[in-house]
Amino acid sequence: MAPGLGRRAASAALAGGAMLAAFAVWPAVEDAGAARLNSIGSFKSPIYATGAPGDTRRLFVVERGGAVRVVRGGKKLERPFLRISKSVSTAGERGLLSIAFAPGYQANRRFYVFYTDRGGDLRVDEFLRSPANPDRALGDSRRKVIEVEHSARSNHNGGQLQFGPDGLLYVSTGDGGGSGAPAQSNTSLLGKLLRIDPSRRSAGRPYAVPSSNPFVGRAGADEVFALGLRNPYRFSFDRATGALVTGDVGEGRFEEVDYRLRRQAPGPNFGWPCFEGRDRYEGAAPGCRLSYGRHVPPVLQRSHATGDCSIIGGYVARHPSLGSLRGRYIYGDFCTGRLRSAELRQGRAVGDRRVRGARLAEFTLVSFG
Repeated sequence: MAPGLGRRAASAALAGGAMLAAFAVWPAVEDAGAARLNSIGSFKSPIYATGAPGDTRRLFVVERGGAVRVVRGGKKLERPFLRISKSVSTAGERGLLSIAFAPGYQANRRFYVFYTDRGGDLRVDEFLRSPANPDRALGDSRRKVIEVEHSARSNHNGGQLQFGPDGLLYVSTGDGGGSGAPAQSNTSLLGKLLRIDPSRRSAGRPYAVPSSNPFVGRAGADEVFALGLRNPYRFSFDRATGALVTGDVGEGRFEEVDYRLRRQAPGPNFGWPCFEGRDRYEGAAPGCRLSYGRHVPPVLQRSHATGDCSIIGGYVARHPSLGSLRGRYIYGDFCTGRLRSAELRQGRAVGDRRVRGARLAEFTLVSFG
């Protein structure tokens, strides 16, 4: 079961109480542009769900408190796949926020988790799956891959891990709140998308950096792939085209979707905190200037006047059973609970509209998977 909306059921993690439910979004028979919600089990603060390469039987559900659960055959297993609760802070927006499985996972057994540690820093750690039991990870196999200083901030953590079509690991980090200045600092790892190779080690680091990253060989942090982001909580890759799609949470006026074709050069600057959406940010410091490149405006933005307040980035649907949703980017909003879809192209989005029958009135949308 590969991650994303390419499979028949598009998993969405929804929060709504002490013991929380995860649901699956399916196209309704009578209207492929609509959806219905089906429960796949009860979880405690589910924040993300995904599958592993080469495994069509299991869904892995991340609980913010520090556990990863397995759903197999439609049922949640009693014992967690992984539990690192003692290492995780859940203050503010912190927590265990996502998981990603390495290419070749069935052979190498490597996977990675993104969490905020007890000190508030952002961490990505590597673990190994048990060779004897695919429903269990080896807790003592932990290896720290990267740590980003974030201890003075309890929000804007970012939180997404994804392996791209190039086989490299992409990591989203928020700006930490406050002024947003780190997003335009070439030396800071905050307010960025990072790109690393955790399967190799180089220059004394527990990972390697691809030579095509924009600041390799010049002033700046080698790990940075994209900059100018406020809180890129969720991003994904289109499985058909390899395009990178990022939902970036706005400040006071706009939520935005940023889009980057695979063939385009690394180093896009999405503008924060000089820009919010396509416009100059009203609260920007006088003379705010981009530290690198030109502003790459979003292909889609949603005004807060609509009630939207915090975008939840999703996936481009690719499974044939999804009917008229196929080929469209599905996303939502934390405040309204509405699901929407649009066709994304370079520089613009076409036909942005509601997904009928899929407003989450009794729950809170927190993630897609």
